[in-house]
Amino acid sequence: MLEALLAGAAAGYAIAIPVGAITTYLVMLGARFGWRVAGAGGLGVATVDGMYAALALVLGAILAPAVASVQTPLTWLSVAVLVVVGVMLMRPAFRSEPARAAGAEATPMSPPRAYLTVLGLTIINPATVVYFTALVAGASFAWIDTAPERVAFVAGALAASTSWQLFVAGAGASLGRLLTGARGRRVTALVGGSVVIALAVRTALAA
Repeated sequence: MLEALLAGAAAGYAIAIPVGAITTYLVMLGARFGWRVAGAGGLGVATVDGMYAALALVLGAILAPAVASVQTPLTWLSVAVLVVVGVMLMRPAFRSEPARAAGAEATPMSPPRAYLTVLGLTIINPATVVYFTALVAGASFAWIDTAPERVAFVAGALAASTSWQLFVAGAGASLGRLLTGARGRRVTALVGGSVVIALAVRTALAA
């Protein structure tokens, strides 16, 4: 079981650590709304990672051709969602709001809303779907064939993803404390939105 737990942790970190659109979004949530909101978003990512790890273990060989058949429309759906998210992140950079209090911008996003938003973004993220399916559909994890080993693998993947996403949320919150004031918020909004849109373009070009 320990071997399965460590294998799951390795798989969880492998999909969580590379910087992508979801990571960027979590950093911007932390910078604009604080650690609680970004941390809730990070738990949304970890929830999906754990869910996909479980599905891949149970249905990996069956899911592989099904995922391949819908990969193109799923990719374009992801592109569209990323563009929308990028535009929404950039909006405060072009909004004139000199009279607003410094903390007023934090009210529209609550931890539950952040959790559900990031959960939805991660569910349609093709990289997450394809990664776990390809990982477990191959021969590398064929030895994980008992219920305790499968539970340990999923627990390892979930714990790894959770720890990394909470670290990212904390980094974003620290960035927000450094960039206080209206100008700092505009900078983070513009940079974050631009990065997410650039990732959408890269995803579209690779489709």
